[in-house]
Amino acid sequence: MNCFTPTEVAENCCKAQVNRTKLSIGQMIVLGLIAGFYIAFGANGATMATHDFTSLGAGFQRFAFGSVFSVGLMMVINNGAELFTGNSLMWTALIDGRISIYDMFRNWFWVLLANLVGSVAFAVLMYYTGLWKFNNALFGAFALKIAVAKVNLTWTEAFVRAIFCNWLVCIAVWMSLAAKDVISKCAAAYVGVMTFVMSNFEHSIANMYFLPAGLFAKYTPGVIEAAKLPQAALDSVNWASIILNNWIPVTLGNIVGGTVFVASLYWYSYVRKPKIQNSAVAEAAAMSK
Repeated sequence: MNCFTPTEVAENCCKAQVNRTKLSIGQMIVLGLIAGFYIAFGANGATMATHDFTSLGAGFQRFAFGSVFSVGLMMVINNGAELFTGNSLMWTALIDGRISIYDMFRNWFWVLLANLVGSVAFAVLMYYTGLWKFNNALFGAFALKIAVAKVNLTWTEAFVRAIFCNWLVCIAVWMSLAAKDVISKCAAAYVGVMTFVMSNFEHSIANMYFLPAGLFAKYTPGVIEAAKLPQAALDSVNWASIILNNWIPVTLGNIVGGTVFVASLYWYSYVRKPKIQNSAVAEAAAMSK
């Protein structure tokens, strides 16, 4: 069989999280930066591919957007990088007693910081490419509209969409742990990411690219005119709204989605040792003495 069983996947996941705690701060920062770049590559490619792709309907546009965006997680999984949202699976090893709460938060802090720096740096570099002027600035206008939509979500909307998002992202990572070849790992990444993007859910690391990209696009000649948005919408995209209205609730929702709906449920189903089983093992050991 060219895949691992669910029980083997759960054990592989726990072992991977233990190994993750052995990374140095320098390794976490570099691999986190790389993951931020990879997610930004997928996000930017999806924006370019679908910025004027509305003739077949908004739903199909979301499907195409998600299909292209999925290459980001494919690169993270196959090339080896540290992505904060996927690292919420460290919760599995934590509640099984294999790592400490310090180990988990140490990884989350440095990886999230590096993901943020990588994603924002990519958005800065995109501004200097001048590509927001592509197709009569419609490309930049679409990036701006994405940012406007995201910063105008309520906290509840952003938080709940983020739960669903990382539920699917962690399912994609979990499925990739079942695969034994690159193509299968890519397929696993595609299924989860395409579904969450098509559903218009919220991913914290992707938004660390999308929102600065939209903010920077405002300062590219022709973008505001092409976007045709009211002034209030344009003004709503600023650093305060990016951080308070989106990054914070989405990051918290992503944590809940990954830890509660994937890590905890699979730990309970495939990793946890039931008390009855433990008692039987102890009794058998006592009788053998």
